[in-house]
Amino acid sequence: MARAAVDSTYIREIYDRLALTYDRCEALLEFLCLRRFRRQLLAAAHGRVLEIGIGTGRNLPYYPCDCQITGIDLSQEMLKVAEQRATRLGLNVTLLSMDAHDLTFPAGSFDTVVSSLTLCTLIDPVKALAEMARVTVPNGRILLLEHGRSSLRWLSWCLDRLAPYQIQRCGCHPNRNIVALVQAADLDILQADRHLLGIMQIIRARPPRPTTVLR
Repeated sequence: MARAAVDSTYIREIYDRLALTYDRCEALLEFLCLRRFRRQLLAAAHGRVLEIGIGTGRNLPYYPCDCQITGIDLSQEMLKVAEQRATRLGLNVTLLSMDAHDLTFPAGSFDTVVSSLTLCTLIDPVKALAEMARVTVPNGRILLLEHGRSSLRWLSWCLDRLAPYQIQRCGCHPNRNIVALVQAADLDILQADRHLLGIMQIIRARPPRPTTVLR
């Protein structure tokens, strides 16, 4: 199925269709490394948490017990799976259908904002990152587990060749420069670690600090 422009409606339709099989398709990668990366990332979450693109709720088992979790996603079908997972885990999670580019929460609503494997499918990731920063308290944390361009030139070349197919198949841009996107959104990067030949990245950041105007 080809489409001239990949928009939010296209992304929602894709993940509505994938909702019931998504976890099975990702099971091997989850077993080999993703669950370890999720645990490592989410150890830093605390307080009021917003998860962007919560999907089927794969992060839910790894949050510290004191977190108050709100999850958003474009796909209602993915949210249904996430709700079932939360119920099995005995978690009280607020799940909302919402676009990451236009969050309806007031500024400073959350202590922690989380995004995992989401920036690849966002239409405007810099705008979405800016929205994440807006709804995070000034000293809060923005925690990212994302995949993108490798630190190895040959592997990034392969990702560039793969990108057109992946974009049309599942809305995924596998060759985005994640650190550059975070910097373009003016987030303050506290730590950035690469894994799996530089493709997987764990980034801890915070909202930009207000500029002090001297008079």
